[in-house]
Amino acid sequence: MAIQLVSPGVLIREVDLTVGRADNVLDNIGAIAGPFEIGPVDDPITVETEQDLINTFGKPLSTDSQYEYWMSAASFLSYGGILKVARTDDDDLKNANAGVGIANTTTLKIKSYDDYQSNYTSATDFYYAAKNPGTWGKDLKVCFVDDFADQTLTVTSTSLAGSGVTVGYGITAPLSTVLPGAGTTSSFVGYLKGIVTGVSTDAVGGKSTVDVKIVSRVETVGGGSTETKVDYTEGGIYAFGTSDALFTRLPAGTVDAASGFTPTAVADWYDAQTLQLDNATVYWKSIAQKPVTNQYSLERGARNDAMHVVVVDDSGNITGIKGNILEKHIALSKAVDCESSGNAGQKIWYKTYLADFSEKTYAGYNPSIAFDAMRLTGPVNTGFGGTEYSAISNADAQWGQNAGDVTYFAGIGATTYALKGGNDYTSANGYKATLGALITSYNKFQTKDEIAVDYLIAGPGCDTRAESQAKINKLADIAETRKDCVAVAGPQRGDVVNITNSATQTSNVIATLDGANSSSYLIIDSGYKYMFDRFNNEFRWVPCNGDIAGLMVRTNREFYPWFSPAGQQRGVLNNATKLAYNPTQAQRDSLYTKRINPIIFRPGIGIMLFGDKTALGYASAFDRINVRRLFLTVEQALERAAQAQLFEFNDEITRANFVNIVEPYLRDVQSKRGLYDFLVICDETNNTPDVIDNNEFRADIFLKPSKSINFVSLTFVATRTGVSFEEVAGRV
Repeated sequence: MAIQLVSPGVLIREVDLTVGRADNVLDNIGAIAGPFEIGPVDDPITVETEQDLINTFGKPLSTDSQYEYWMSAASFLSYGGILKVARTDDDDLKNANAGVGIANTTTLKIKSYDDYQSNYTSATDFYYAAKNPGTWGKDLKVCFVDDFADQTLTVTSTSLAGSGVTVGYGITAPLSTVLPGAGTTSSFVGYLKGIVTGVSTDAVGGKSTVDVKIVSRVETVGGGSTETKVDYTEGGIYAFGTSDALFTRLPAGTVDAASGFTPTAVADWYDAQTLQLDNATVYWKSIAQKPVTNQYSLERGARNDAMHVVVVDDSGNITGIKGNILEKHIALSKAVDCESSGNAGQKIWYKTYLADFSEKTYAGYNPSIAFDAMRLTGPVNTGFGGTEYSAISNADAQWGQNAGDVTYFAGIGATTYALKGGNDYTSANGYKATLGALITSYNKFQTKDEIAVDYLIAGPGCDTRAESQAKINKLADIAETRKDCVAVAGPQRGDVVNITNSATQTSNVIATLDGANSSSYLIIDSGYKYMFDRFNNEFRWVPCNGDIAGLMVRTNREFYPWFSPAGQQRGVLNNATKLAYNPTQAQRDSLYTKRINPIIFRPGIGIMLFGDKTALGYASAFDRINVRRLFLTVEQALERAAQAQLFEFNDEITRANFVNIVEPYLRDVQSKRGLYDFLVICDETNNTPDVIDNNEFRADIFLKPSKSINFVSLTFVATRTGVSFEEVAGRV
């Protein structure tokens, strides 16, 4: 650029050639799909440890296919990788649930959080359901309580039905006491109003009880009446007492009192409520204080929105402890817009909250109307207008409205929902997922812009050789499409396990794996290892492809991606006691010519990967694992560096900046033994006017990849004593 000063001076220019950078980007993320015991379906979840795997997807079961998937996943994690797991679907998978009007609905399948949000937030066929399909949720108890009643009144009566006491309608009690006013005290005459929420008759004992929700007080002073909403506080002044005469009114327009009686005992209703478990007696008061109206709802004129939800392993099927409380969700709301007073913006509408924060359950149908209907109340809850009684409409009392649109939310009291049913995988297949279901699950990993993956792990084969080959080729196709990962696979169980003739094992392995498509993005091995299953206290045969992916993770961590993950320095497998198939040298030769990497046992070393071929079907630098992984690493790093050039000008400054990023990175790779040499061309020779006019940017990057040693030749020469080595060197 020419100097543009007119008179003598100094022109200062800055050219920034530091924009962007290139770094190795392999994150050691594996991916596997299979028939796990629990967990969301077709929704990849990240696990980082074996305990994460247990918590989210359960433990290994006894069936071959299921535990092979599980232990392949656990084997990969043992090398320090991160794993994305997709639980495979099956037509028979169903969620345990508490159905509306029946024990459970046998057709319910909620696959995942997204499935619930899309299809089940307004469900009418279940109250609560296990968070994901399977029998694991059977016998879970979802325990619920709200402020359905304030007090329980005991009366001397063998039949309350003839006394005008009806669930859903009101009672009053004379009230004459001294109440604090605004800085003064004043005497008044009036009465309390309450809604009858429960009635029980004990003909044998001659006493019955009335559960009542206190709603308001009416003050009559100076010839006028003032009605004020009140909230009950345990032991507070607004309460029915044993000295109160209670008056009931019938719904059919009766004005005068139909009957009256005096309680013989008064107790706080909440104190007597239990979780209603089969195997333990737990009082709600030991869980949390009685739910009161949430501040958000109170400020908007609503009452009775608060609720607690507790999830209990009543049978002990999940934790092994009967009555074990798994989750406590305190002070949720029936109001759809309600927010936590202690965490601004946090929605506590119970359906949304449980969907987001419960690990065990989803909420379905709002039970308020259905519960009232079962109580044969019309269904109605009754409030009060003036000095008379008027029914609160179903619409007014219904859950799921904004707090400002409801006066009193309907209550259902202390209720326990037992989850029943649930179903696992098709009985004919046990836990063997079908090929179609597996492909659907692995397709979740197809798009690299949506989910990061470095290794696609096949786990065990399918039921037939053709299906196993189809599964392997599907994984290879995904890797080829993404071009940022590799797929790892191995033989079928029946190829090598419990077959004593190694020649037969060799032919079986070749018959299965030679059907794999030619691809440098696929790595196949020969092995099944024997490892201890601590969950079932026995040794298991497990495919090795999870370990092969793990070896690459370990190589990344301890060396660099362009080092071979094979051999005794980097290729020794974890948790391997013995091999189902330990090929001889001749058998290894046969496997290697078919693109299959042998796994062998060497005394004093252990069980190790003894080959580093990709499944490429012709001679090329890319037929080696280290070269393929070198290019994956470099390509991803430089792709990210190239992102910084988008929408810049294709001029010498942009080209120089890119070269300034690429060359130091490649020199670093070269210094770490990944390359013999390299060349970067990014100038006017490949960015011609036609290229520039087409809004393109081109860089040609030439790499000479380092090659791993696969063959070692050692020649030992014996010579006569009097012969010098110089005489014979170079002659043999």
